[in-house]
Amino acid sequence: MMTMRPINRHLLTTAFVLMLPTSAFATENLQVAAAASLTDALNDAIAVYEAQHDVKVTPIYASSSTLARQIASGSPSVLFLSANVEWMDWLEEEGVNVQQRSDLLQNRLALISASDSVPEHFTPGDDAHIATLLGDRDRLSVGDPDHVPAGIYTQQALEALGEWEELQPRLARGNDVRAALTLVERQETPVGVVYQTDAFASDRVRVLGLFPTDSHAPITYPVALIDAEQNEAAVALREWLESEEALSIFEEHGFDTITSTP
Repeated sequence: MMTMRPINRHLLTTAFVLMLPTSAFATENLQVAAAASLTDALNDAIAVYEAQHDVKVTPIYASSSTLARQIASGSPSVLFLSANVEWMDWLEEEGVNVQQRSDLLQNRLALISASDSVPEHFTPGDDAHIATLLGDRDRLSVGDPDHVPAGIYTQQALEALGEWEELQPRLARGNDVRAALTLVERQETPVGVVYQTDAFASDRVRVLGLFPTDSHAPITYPVALIDAEQNEAAVALREWLESEEALSIFEEHGFDTITSTP
């Protein structure tokens, strides 16, 4: 008589798992390209969203210009949050399938310092010039005006205030706005220009004053899907970013919130 071997439960379970479709275990992984100035706020928002949904969100932070070029070159990001409208416009001009675009947030441009030698308050546009805050060898820390949105806004503001020609040769140009912030935090430059929200995120700098809003173009953050309208998880995240819950997180980090289609 044939003797039956005991069933190996481990092998049986393994065989059953291998027979199941991959989707039974796969967690949707969404790559999101976001301006560096959104780092703290978006990280908090993602943590809240992931706790409520079976999805993994991977943010990629850099200057909007860098991210836009990566997307145009085939980056797998399904969502783009830019720190200005021009780089989102550029993607559309390059033929990238930008979908469900709208303006999400706004920001302010701030003059900051970590140095005790700089006055507590200094409002750009008043009688004194920013150059008076710099020593002979000092530089003004900014995002690179050649491509970083914060730097572009800074150039516009300095031109409007009549200080661009004097300060242009004295700029310390960062690859993104957080790089400009870091130079001031380390006191490698006595003053710098960043977004209000970047100063809000740091306990090592103080805001001397805000630039007049009419000295530069509005600092607007558009959001859009990148060829991802067929991706239900991406669409759901895109919609949630305009929810009251998400917007309140951005507001806690100093952003103004808007939800208008340009």
